[in-house]
This record gives sequence, C-alpha cells and structure tokens, in this order.
Amino acid sequence: MNLNHLFMLRLFIPVCFFLLAMCSSSKTKNAVYEKFDSVKIAEAFSFCKKNGFDTATCFFVDMSIHSGKNRFFVWDFANKKVLHQGLCCHGMGKGSTPSAPVFSNEIGSYCTSLGKYKVGIRSYSQWGIHVHYKLHGLESTNSNAYNRIVVLHSYYPVSESETYPFHLSMGWSLGCPVVSDSLMTNLDALLQKKTKPTLLWIYK
Repeated sequence: MNLNHLFMLRLFIPVCFFLLAMCSSSKTKNAVYEKFDSVKIAEAFSFCKKNGFDTATCFFVDMSIHSGKNRFFVWDFANKKVLHQGLCCHGMGKGSTPSAPVFSNEIGSYCTSLGKYKVGIRSYSQWGIHVHYKLHGLESTNSNAYNRIVVLHSYYPVSESETYPFHLSMGWSLGCPVVSDSLMTNLDALLQKKTKPTLLWIYK
C-alpha cells in the first residue's frame, strides 16, 4: 500500500464512524418522536387551550420508558418536535424499584403521581441548580402533589446523557420529577419567559 492509499484510508475511517453516529442519532430521534402519538398531543393541546395554559410548549414524562433512557420531553406544539429531553427519576416509595416504579397520590408515599400538572411559581431549591417549580396536581391521581411538596427540580448525580442499560439509582426522588442540572437549566430558561402556566403530564 503506497502513502497516498494510506492517507486516503486514514481520512475514510473517521468519515465512516461519523456517518454511523449520524445514522444512530437519527434512529434515536425517530424512536423518540414515535413515543408521541397524535392522540396524546392533541389531548394536551386541547387541554392547554381550554384551560388558559401555554400553547407553545408542554412537558411530557413517559414513565413507561426505562429510567436509563430519556423520558422527560419538552414538546413544541407548533413545530411538532422535541426541544429538550433528558432522564427523569421516579419516586422511591411503596416498594418502587429502578425498573418498576409504584405510583401513588398518598401523602407520605414518596411515590411519583401520574396525571396532568400545572407548573407553578419559581422558587429556591437546595438541590441541583438551586431552582425548583411548584407543581399543582390537576387530577384525582395527583391532587395531593402540592401538599406533598412535589416539585420540579434537578439533582447533580442525575446524568446528562442516557445510562441505558443501567437504571437511575433509587433514593434521588421522593416523588418529584427530578432531572439533570443541564436539563433543568434549559427548563428554567424556558419557563421564565412564559406568561401562562405550562402543562406537565406524567403518564405511563
């Protein structure tokens, strides 16, 4: 093999790896988008419009997804795409395991509660980036959220990237949707610009 061939080979190999990475990224994005069926999106938008919520974006948290994969999504209604995504912890109570969360609305349960929430006021947090948002449960399955002090916040051990096949550790959430510092920074920047409340919907 002459020097020209060797030089071309050295250029070709990185390009191949780059193309493979792009294909993998595209497949991942498509898999994410497939999680958002048109019925759920339409229901969320209709709810926001009917109840005076922000109709530009909403937050989806899909607890049916492996905890080591992104399951917190910021959805852009107008452009029909995910703006931000990341990992999200579930509550540790009532025998919840890393792979099988238990859901409860009971005060003192330390469980995640399913349902639609109104993202409330911004306040100080001792965790993560030191910002949290109050959450108001809007359904019978999460009506105690505010009294349980269930809030949206971050915690520094939560990874900024997916950890699959490994699950997130238990004990990082007492029922709050806990995200990474980087995702919380993006959420905070977005929420501070809102003039209407944002919908957060946790489901499985």
